[in-house]
Amino acid sequence: MTERSLSDYLAYLVAQTHRKLHGDLERELQSEGVSVEQWRMLEVLSDRNGRSMGEIADLVLMNHPALTKMTDKMVARGLVHRAPDPQDQRRVLVYTTDRGKALFDRVRGHVEEQNSALEEHLGHKGSAALRKLLESVIEAGGEDRPIR
Repeated sequence: MTERSLSDYLAYLVAQTHRKLHGDLERELQSEGVSVEQWRMLEVLSDRNGRSMGEIADLVLMNHPALTKMTDKMVARGLVHRAPDPQDQRRVLVYTTDRGKALFDRVRGHVEEQNSALEEHLGHKGSAALRKLLESVIEAGGEDRPIR
């Protein structure tokens, strides 16, 4: 049996890449007092249509308890607000506020800058190929369905 190092495992390289990109973006967003997860939430809510907590959790890649805690903090800062769903009063939707939208508009430039730099580093073909590979991995498995 040959010896392997961590970097021989694709899952490790993906995790290491995530850690680097997430950390770089987190440092950029600190100037605005926003975490990467808060930016994701503002991005999802930027259409101003409102979303349920379950929908947001899936889209921003967070578990429900962590999302609830983060949402409470964002409500306290006046960035988002909760309101009953007009179609179903039992459901609550989260919306961005004007203050949250203004913050999102400022923060989005940092995110776009990182994305552009990454795409420039990889080149058009490399970016397209990486996107296609990552999407195929996502489609092949699910949270409860490992890739086989």
